[in-house]
Amino acid sequence: MPPLPLSMNKLKTPHAKPIALAWSERISQFFRFEQLGTNYRTELLASLTTFMTTAPILVVNAHILGNAVFLNQTGDLFEQILVAIVLCSAVASILMGLLANYPFALGPGTGTAALFAFSIVLNMGMNWRLAFTAALVEGILFTALSMSRFRHQLNDAIPASLKQAMVVGLGLFLSYIAVSGKITAPNLGTGIIVASSATTTALGSLKQPATLIAILGILLTMMLVVRRMKGALLLGIFGTAMLGWLWGIAPLPQGILTLPQLPLNLMGQAIVGVQYLTWSQLGNFVAVVFILLFVSLSDTFSSLNVLGRQVDRVKPDGELHRPQQALLSNTLSTVFGAMVGSVPVIPYLESASGIFEGGRSGFVSIVVAILFLISALFAPLFAAIPAFATAPVLIMIGVLMMSCVRFIDWNDMTEAIPAFMVILMMPLTFSVADGMAAGFIAHAVVKVAQRNQRQGLRSSLLLAAIAVAYFILITWQA
Repeated sequence: MPPLPLSMNKLKTPHAKPIALAWSERISQFFRFEQLGTNYRTELLASLTTFMTTAPILVVNAHILGNAVFLNQTGDLFEQILVAIVLCSAVASILMGLLANYPFALGPGTGTAALFAFSIVLNMGMNWRLAFTAALVEGILFTALSMSRFRHQLNDAIPASLKQAMVVGLGLFLSYIAVSGKITAPNLGTGIIVASSATTTALGSLKQPATLIAILGILLTMMLVVRRMKGALLLGIFGTAMLGWLWGIAPLPQGILTLPQLPLNLMGQAIVGVQYLTWSQLGNFVAVVFILLFVSLSDTFSSLNVLGRQVDRVKPDGELHRPQQALLSNTLSTVFGAMVGSVPVIPYLESASGIFEGGRSGFVSIVVAILFLISALFAPLFAAIPAFATAPVLIMIGVLMMSCVRFIDWNDMTEAIPAFMVILMMPLTFSVADGMAAGFIAHAVVKVAQRNQRQGLRSSLLLAAIAVAYFILITWQA
């Protein structure tokens, strides 16, 4: 029998591996499964868990932005906003997985969305297209800072207690948004807390069906979370929405599954928005760029710090391993997001749920990004979800963020007072930036008063000066 050709001998060699197995090994090596002590099963379970806890945020953010970004009436661009957010979140998560190899999901921050919609567009009266231009400029500036050595000074300049207070304050702010939404159409909020001429705020009327359903939804979600049920937040949203649909308070979905509606009315508006930049709006524009940069820096550094500690990959100096790659994943996706019609990106603290399930590598981020993209197919279903159905999720997010309060040293008044100012002012002023600025000023004041300890005084005074400049800008524009 003649010898087999060399090519066939190679096929029969015992060292040859199936293509699927070879790719599986390459992927596990790329994401360093062995070094990180993980495997495919664990990473996939963590991916699904992270998606189930972060997917509701995409819907919530789309509802928030829909209050300010529209053509003719509130909410008429909801599906396009949702797809823009999904695209932005997918790109950001993929970058985080490939560049930094962290199991973090990223996307537009709910606090940033609220800041963009309520403070910048509605309160300041800025055209939403020009606001996206400001977000684009902020993203470019943040990217430049991330590539410079100045990022170390920025990270060190913000006191650890204020980083934790920002997370707590933001959680209270989101919870306040959840309970204080107006029940009138098209908002269909909870109305649990309403305005009062006698006491400023008061408990809303329990005769309102939307308010009752929201309370039932919050109680339902609490039980699901305590029972540690997978997808508790998604079940809470859809369970509350279903009660609203069956009660006839909110219109039924026009469909469930469809091809995503591309954000054609949003794409490129960050460039078009330049035409709305007049001399009278110049001060507003500069203030908004500064505010967004201020918020993005604080949210990103604090979120990366919290999540980095969850995966035990923080250096003794408090900085992440591969910090530049992690920051670039955040900033580059912010630039992309502004171009497609989304607000600045942050790492989602809810990624801690996947980390709790054992997720350790960027493979989690890649799988979550794919699931984000698939979720865009359900845009008509998400569009029919009323605002009061998102309240349970916002409150649960507030509960998770409140846990950071234990990292604040309440026995040290120089740390406790500024932290408390941040936590107090964020929800009451309905502004993330106002709360942070108040905390920075308070921190500088107590440091000056502490004569025997001047460590970190220079950075505190610099942050306070920036905060004062911010207050002068918004006062000038008022």
